[in-house]
Order: sequence, then structure tokens, then C-alpha cells
Amino acid sequence: METGNKTEVMEFVLLGLSQTHEVQLFLFFLFLLFYVIVLPGNILIILTVRRDPQLDSPMYFFLAHLAFLDICYCSITPPKMLADFFSQRKTISSRSCIAQLFFLHFLGGAEIFLLIAMAFDRYVAICKPLHYATLMKKMVCWILVVAAWAGGFTHSLIQVAFVVHLPFCGPNELDNFFCDVTQVIKLACTNTYVLEFIIFVNSGLVILICFILLLLSYGVLVIRLKTGISKGKRKAVSTCITHIIIVFVMFGPAMYIYCRPFCSLPLDKVVAVFHTVVFPLMNPMIYTLRNREILGAMKQLLARCCLGRGN
Repeated sequence: METGNKTEVMEFVLLGLSQTHEVQLFLFFLFLLFYVIVLPGNILIILTVRRDPQLDSPMYFFLAHLAFLDICYCSITPPKMLADFFSQRKTISSRSCIAQLFFLHFLGGAEIFLLIAMAFDRYVAICKPLHYATLMKKMVCWILVVAAWAGGFTHSLIQVAFVVHLPFCGPNELDNFFCDVTQVIKLACTNTYVLEFIIFVNSGLVILICFILLLLSYGVLVIRLKTGISKGKRKAVSTCITHIIIVFVMFGPAMYIYCRPFCSLPLDKVVAVFHTVVFPLMNPMIYTLRNREILGAMKQLLARCCLGRGN
């Protein structure tokens, strides 16, 4: 489609992770193996929380939703990335690019707000234990989850609203394996300085503020719990430390990508892989491996399934 003397870009070319066939083949089997191992683990977490009555608490309710969000998040870019390993020319239509961008920020934003809900749950459990059952009713948990989804949707809608009307007339090459706002706006045929600042505020600044608030809140909780040595407090400290690990895993790559000027750096692709492929599926697994209750419940569920098949 032509606009004046310029041609509107109808598709983008993805340069991918590597141009070498052998490297692409190695990465394909590596990521496929990772998915075959880790993805079922996240599904098992959701099934375990839903079926075990002993895990009927807000903490595990939020964990199941975190696993679901991460499964959805890892269904946006990796399938096309795996398919593109066998494509000579890796392209994505402009509409698909915008859709990919929208769902990345929608689910990513929802996960950030869900982590805040999980931090609020731990605050109430530790600082208001006598009122925990009253304050964290099932309805309140659902409201927090819906608010997380709504927050992610609003954040993503703002991102897309600015990008969708940008004129693209070439070049159309994205030096990555997926579409993201930090690279797409660089291809626009207009001055994007003001837009980059707005997107930085909407993404980078929000991520940084949420990261600092979460670290401060968990830091205060850990310091408060360190005053005692009871078994219950040790368990609560372990849970908070697990949440802190997840916060670092989630926010580290996000801050690298969005809390700096939108320019290319050597580590961009490596960080993008961890941010969109590896870390999301690892978040619930990190939590599970440090929690004996859910590990025990998962073993019981698998044992029941095996016995059921045997009969």
C-alpha cells in the first residue's frame, strides 16, 4: 500500500536468534526439550492446587493463577520462534506484530500486578494473622486477580494505542525473534522521542516502582520475622525469600529491556529469551521446589493417577 511517495510496511522481517543453520537446529531442540519438561510441570501445579483440599488457601490460589499466566505468556512468542527455526525467511504481518505486542504487555502487566497481590497476601498473613481469614476471603482473592488482569489490559491498551497509528515505510527488519514496542517504534517514519518517553513512563517507570515497592515490603516482612525462631516463622521467611527470588527473576530482564533508552545492545537477544521463554515457566517451579506442602500434594496426585491407570 502506497502513501504518497512512500510504501506502507505490511510485514516485518524477524532476524531471529541466529543465522547459522546448525545453531538454529541446536536452539530448536534445546527450547523444545525445555518446554516438554517444564510446561507439564506448570500444568501439574494448577491441577494439584485445584484438586487438593489442603491447598485451599489464598497463597496457593495465587500460585495457580501465576502458573496459568506464565503458561499463557509463553504461548505468545515461542511457538512462532520454534517454527521460524525452519523458515528461510522469518516474517510476521504488521497486524500479527501488534497482536503479539499487545498480549505480551497484557499478560506481563497482569503478572506484575498479581505479584503485588501475592505480596499483599503475605503482609496480611504475617502482620494481621488474626484477621487473615476475614481479610483474605475467596471473593477478595478473586477481586485481586481480576484487578491484576484489568491492570495488565489497561497497560497494554495504552502501549498499543500509541504504536498502532505510527507510520511504517521501511526498513522493516527487527533484530529479534518477536515484536516488542522498544524495537517496533524505532522503525517508524516519524520522530518518536516523545513517544519513547511516554512508553518509558508506562513501562519502565512502572516496573521500577513496583520492583522497589515489592523488595521493600518483603524486606520489612523478613526483618520482622527474623525476631523469632518458631517453626511457623521459619516457614514464613522461606516463603518470603521465594517470593523475592521470583521478583528478581521477573523484574530483572524487564528492567533491562524497558528501563533504559530504546537502543540495541549485545545482550538484548539473550535477555529477551530469558524474559519471554525461560523465566516465565520457571517462576512457579521455583516456588514449588521450595515448598514441601505442594511437592507432597503433587506426588500424591501423580501416585493416584498412576494407580488409576494401573487399575
